Amino acid sequence: MMSTGGLITLSAALLPAAEQPPVTTPRDAAREAAERELSEPMYHRDDPGLFQRALDRFWEWVGNLFDHASGATPGGTLGLVAIAALVVLALAALWWRLGSPHRTATASAGVFGDSLRSAADHRTAADAHAAAGRWTEAVQERMRAVVRSLEERTLLDPRPGRTADEAAAEAARSLPDHADALRAAARTFDDVTYGGRPGDEAVYARLRTLDTTLARTKPLLTGPPA
Repeated sequence: MMSTGGLITLSAALLPAAEQPPVTTPRDAAREAAERELSEPMYHRDDPGLFQRALDRFWEWVGNLFDHASGATPGGTLGLVAIAALVVLALAALWWRLGSPHRTATASAGVFGDSLRSAADHRTAADAHAAAGRWTEAVQERMRAVVRSLEERTLLDPRPGRTADEAAAEAARSLPDHADALRAAARTFDDVTYGGRPGDEAVYARLRTLDTTLARTKPLLTGPPA
């Protein structure tokens, strides 16, 4: 006959494994073990690259900025869109008024380039372009006619590489009553030649009128100082 102690020992041995007391691991040790496991390369094969992560952060920043701006703008998102549209329109108007940014870098080129034609030749070419509706070329040729005419009348010394602005400033000394018109004509020439602004019939008509008027104007002659 089995004793009571032996019966208890036998019963404990026959209990299922699931009923054994669980093995516990300290929290810090478990965390460190998990971190070591997750740091294995096999878990990071499909992670985004450095560029993709930077791009994601950038778009997240843009999104947050847009959200804050729309929240601070009267009318919310609709108000922000309206303000952006006004800014675009203002920039477009400024571009149209000032011309292309390349103008500053290239406007130092001479009026004539390699041309050696007379004022009459430039007038003929200008009228031919105008008759064909090529207003940009017509404006350019008419301005060249103005400057060449001033050279032929010895109001300007022939000088290669002279710009339209320089010609206008020099001619204004002997034609002071037309200084503003000369400066405007030079600005127009630069706009259509270097600034990307197209010429039109009205602009050409003003230059043609200036050319005719200057041809009939008596210059202000100044003698040597006493």
